[in-house]
Amino acid sequence: MARKPGERKTQILQTLASMLEQPQSEKITTAALAARVGVSEAALYRHFASKAQMFDALIEFIEESVFTLVNQITQAERDGRAQVQQIVAMLLGFAEKNPGMVRVLTGDALVHEDGRLQLRINQLLDRIEASLKQSLQVSAVPGGTATATSNASLAAAHANALTAFVIGRWQLFAKSGFKRSPNEHWSQQAALLRL
Repeated sequence: MARKPGERKTQILQTLASMLEQPQSEKITTAALAARVGVSEAALYRHFASKAQMFDALIEFIEESVFTLVNQITQAERDGRAQVQQIVAMLLGFAEKNPGMVRVLTGDALVHEDGRLQLRINQLLDRIEASLKQSLQVSAVPGGTATATSNASLAAAHANALTAFVIGRWQLFAKSGFKRSPNEHWSQQAALLRL
């Protein structure tokens, strides 16, 4: 039975993501990935020029998924604080539904890979922080002697703290072998984070 175009490529990426979900996993080799998919290493390279290209495809999936949801949230919700709360909750939920992707987002899976992959994750995290900052600025109401600059500065600091919080929750989830939910205590933490 002939495969549809792109079906094997999708299977390879799904298998790679599945392998990343193993809490005690070692560095994933193309030999191990090929064996799990049931193809030769040469067959992997017919679909991807390198293992780095496979990770690029996973990062692209993360970017598309996360920023599609961020855009949906910001378009549907007018209140900036509500946007921020929903974005953070979505980021935590995304991690819980995609544990293998958490290892990519935290850089654990990229340690022995091409350094440009970590740079790409850093850019993704910067975009998340910028989205949070933008939503926080929407919610900022200039009062008293506060200036636009101080509101922007506070929004930037708050967005940075929230991004660090999300990364920390992802790390706890990954380091616990995916046992500690990223959403653990979220409702209480949202209040502590002034959301």
